Amino acid sequence: MIQTPEQSIVDAVIASRKSIRAFLPTAVEREDVQKILEVAARAPSGTNTQPWKVYVLTGEIKRQLSDEILVAHNNPHSDYKEEYHYYPTQWLSPYLERRRKVGWDLYSLLGLGRDNKAGMHAQHGRNYVFFDAPVGLIFTIDRVMQQGSWLDYGMFLQNIMLAAKARGLDTCPQAAFTQYHKIIHKTLGLSDQEMVVCGMAMGFADPGKIENTLTTERDNTMFKFL
Repeated sequence: MIQTPEQSIVDAVIASRKSIRAFLPTAVEREDVQKILEVAARAPSGTNTQPWKVYVLTGEIKRQLSDEILVAHNNPHSDYKEEYHYYPTQWLSPYLERRRKVGWDLYSLLGLGRDNKAGMHAQHGRNYVFFDAPVGLIFTIDRVMQQGSWLDYGMFLQNIMLAAKARGLDTCPQAAFTQYHKIIHKTLGLSDQEMVVCGMAMGFADPGKIENTLTTERDNTMFKFL
């Protein structure tokens, strides 16, 4: 099959998207973020419920949230817990092997050995400053919504990342924020009806950072044609 120019562009945007873990301080225009969200909101949702809600953080409010979460993250006695299980409670093959591989691939690039617990803790803490991206996004969903709406939400998140990539911006979706949902609620003034889904960093990738060379593998044997 011969690809049309439109197909090539779409495929290139999808294939080039990856999670970026170091950003330049270069500002992102508010109008660009607004347009990205508007385009992404064309994602399908069951009976057009549109279950997403987005908080766009920049400047002082982003710094405040990051500072408050880092205090908790660096406190060995803090007991913040996620409201929902993002990962399975029991890891099985091949998911366990994939998880371990991407973790050690990243830590190896950063020169962090298996015994460097402090270094790994600090790297995980980079999530909470949105990897220095100028824009941080926090996503919430109404607690009344069920599993189908969470599937819809994933399509919305993917649309954001692709629309950003098409504009020369990079992203990193971050489930790490869910552990500190209580801090997020307080700092951003969320209602009790809102549940934190995840966060996301958005900005221009720092090409000089080695962690941004990480490219994860995909298993194409999982597709079954019957």
